[in-house]
Amino acid sequence: MESYIYWFVLGLILLGLEMATGTFYLLMVAIGMAVGGLAALLGAGVVWQLLLCAITVVAGTFILRRRKRSSNDPIAEASFDIGQAVKIIHWNDNGTARVAYRGAEWDAELQSADAPRDGQFYIAAMHGSGLVITHQKSSS
Repeated sequence: MESYIYWFVLGLILLGLEMATGTFYLLMVAIGMAVGGLAALLGAGVVWQLLLCAITVVAGTFILRRRKRSSNDPIAEASFDIGQAVKIIHWNDNGTARVAYRGAEWDAELQSADAPRDGQFYIAAMHGSGLVITHQKSSS
């Protein structure tokens, strides 16, 4: 069997694994395998096939990491939940509450410990899987 077939089969296998993981790094290796297979198909020697594959993987990974680092946009990271109203289901003895929001029950704590426990509450922040609630609606 020709060597380019091995390159393309390995690239397809890595592409399938990438689809299962979703990290994009295996995609860079799969693209590198395709470039190596293309080099083999065009008659390049094994050294050139490996070199072109390696250069493609390194360049693709570098571009991916650079793009990922520059995409730390505060607007993209902003939670669209902040400022949304919640319904208090019940208050716990320790000052936390169980609230209904988006069709599910959430643990919540008051932003200010001296806030009254009646009236409408809004999400002020999110800490992990818990909500921080307040009486004042945020404009965020």
